[in-house]
Amino acid sequence: MRFGDSFESALSAIVANKLRSILTMLGVVIGVGSVIAMIGIGEGTKQKSLENIAVMGSNMITVMPDWRRGGMSGGSAASALKDEDVKRIKDRVPLVELITGAVRSGSTAKVGNRSAQTTVMGAEPQIAIIRNATKMLQGQWYTEEDDVLTKQVCVLGYQVYDQLFAGENAVGSTIKIKGQNYEVLGVVSYKGGSGFMNPDDQIYIPLRTAQKRLMGKTTLDMITIQARQTDLMPSTQMDIENVLGEKRRSATGEAQFRVFNQGEMIEQIETQSRLLSLLLAGIASVSLLVGGIGIMNIMLVSVTERTREIGLRKAIGAKREGILTQFLLESVVMCVFGGVIGIMLGSVAVKYVSGALQVPPIVNPAAIGVAFLFSVFVGLFFGLYPAIRASSLQPIEALRHE
Repeated sequence: MRFGDSFESALSAIVANKLRSILTMLGVVIGVGSVIAMIGIGEGTKQKSLENIAVMGSNMITVMPDWRRGGMSGGSAASALKDEDVKRIKDRVPLVELITGAVRSGSTAKVGNRSAQTTVMGAEPQIAIIRNATKMLQGQWYTEEDDVLTKQVCVLGYQVYDQLFAGENAVGSTIKIKGQNYEVLGVVSYKGGSGFMNPDDQIYIPLRTAQKRLMGKTTLDMITIQARQTDLMPSTQMDIENVLGEKRRSATGEAQFRVFNQGEMIEQIETQSRLLSLLLAGIASVSLLVGGIGIMNIMLVSVTERTREIGLRKAIGAKREGILTQFLLESVVMCVFGGVIGIMLGSVAVKYVSGALQVPPIVNPAAIGVAFLFSVFVGLFFGLYPAIRASSLQPIEALRHE
């Protein structure tokens, strides 16, 4: 029997049992679809995280108290960051281009009958450059003089502006933060971030105003830095750690601060995303293997049902190789059809789930190729034993089968 005849016979057998064939393929469809969807959603989540870091600004280094050693509120005095730390870094680390201390607090901003739950950040005006937030939708940033004079002025992130002013002019208006009046000087253009550090969901006010008038803090929640050169980020970070380490260490010599740079953040995100994608793909592959077991089970049933047919074909001259090829093709064809349908459904799932999660829909071509080849492998692997069993039947015994 030629290969084309075997393929035609395999298709005829599949079509003759439509419902059973569809139910058999269902496991492969779910398995392949899950692999495509899980990897696509994982890739979209990684892309979104990297975009969020990119909109935060270039060459950015962040210093925070080490909360694991009591650096947050209530921690020891040695672990708290202070204004003099900013000055020491500025004076002694020449690779630092810009630097500002910052304090943050969650708060509700109100204007008229509108309100927005957001984060208020107190920082010096250079935060606009460090955070890549110089493109303004309206107005301008506050100045160094506003900070020195502790003026109650503010700059709104786009999301806060949209909630409070809904597209109207905001410059010159007054909003209330914790019962205090703040004049709006400007609105930062939309940046597209998300999460608790979303630059669109923030209100910026002068650092000294935040410390003395709004939050009553004498310490800093973080220090934000722009390095002079991207390729010198590791050296810059090391110099900062050395300067801070002279004062900010525990009795056991452990640093009571943590320094992050964007490169490390990106590397951590890529590593975590890669592990998450592998984990999700592994879980989805289990359903593909279960689908393969279902293929094997149905093929064994098919061999049993068609024993007399096999015996008759062998009696009139069909060779063992021809019988083996036909049953193997049946298994592979069902897996290939299931794989193609799974790829289409998985791609659709990526689109809709990504939309719900507000992450970019990414259908990875490599994942499609691997999932398709794996479905072919499943068809070959789980169809081989039933095919060997069918081709090994003796004609006389097969014809006697009831």
